[in-house]
Amino acid sequence: RRMFPTFQVKLFGMDPMADYMLLMDFVPVDDKRYRRYAFHSSSWLVAGKADPATPGRVHYHPDSPAKGAQWMKQIVSFDKLKLTNNLLDDNGHIILNSMHRYQPRFHVVYVDPRKDSEKYAEENFKTFVFEETRFTAVTAYQNHRVRACQVAKGPFPRGFSPRKPLEGQRQEHPGAWLMWPVFQRLRAPGKSHQLPSGRWTGSAVARKKKKKAETSRNAPETAVELLRDAGGCVNLGLPCSAECQPFNTQGLVAGRTPG
Repeated sequence: RRMFPTFQVKLFGMDPMADYMLLMDFVPVDDKRYRRYAFHSSSWLVAGKADPATPGRVHYHPDSPAKGAQWMKQIVSFDKLKLTNNLLDDNGHIILNSMHRYQPRFHVVYVDPRKDSEKYAEENFKTFVFEETRFTAVTAYQNHRVRACQVAKGPFPRGFSPRKPLEGQRQEHPGAWLMWPVFQRLRAPGKSHQLPSGRWTGSAVARKKKKKAETSRNAPETAVELLRDAGGCVNLGLPCSAECQPFNTQGLVAGRTPG
């Protein structure tokens, strides 16, 4: 998931014409694993010793490298940074342990154009640590106010916020889709039901195909019965000239084509 709130910084004092790279990493604050947040004491309850450390990874700002003038022009936001608790992640996301406290670190690296820049590696970067950015990694918010803040300000939790229909879009009944998951859980196994989109599920598909096959086999006979008039002639209801003779169905045998 994308980290929320987003880490944002304002930079100054750079060389406007020099290239810089911005990156972030995360380090554990302590060696403890927490259980939950206790509101009565305004503190986290310790559950035991911390889990084994996760693989260390670094997140590069997608605009890196860029000129100092570009970095200083506006607030730099790390809104593309994603966190995960999947130890087998191969997408390059930052791996953290849930219910552990972490300290984000912000690094500014000067892109040295000199050929022997390795000699000055220690001089070409600066690390900034803001203690107010410490956080506890969780898979579910422990505070309902933080949850409400994310719904109101976050860019992606649209499923929790009330949505307005787009211009020209048909508005569905508000309770139809909310009740559909409940209906799916309560329906008896082996029975078929019609989805809101008009599609069928369960054994109704097989019954519908069987009925369609039977209808196709009996279609000629049924059509003749429906279109035959009182005189034994088939009336298709189409306009025709006076010299046209109606087609007589008397004496026809099923399966044969009339001469």
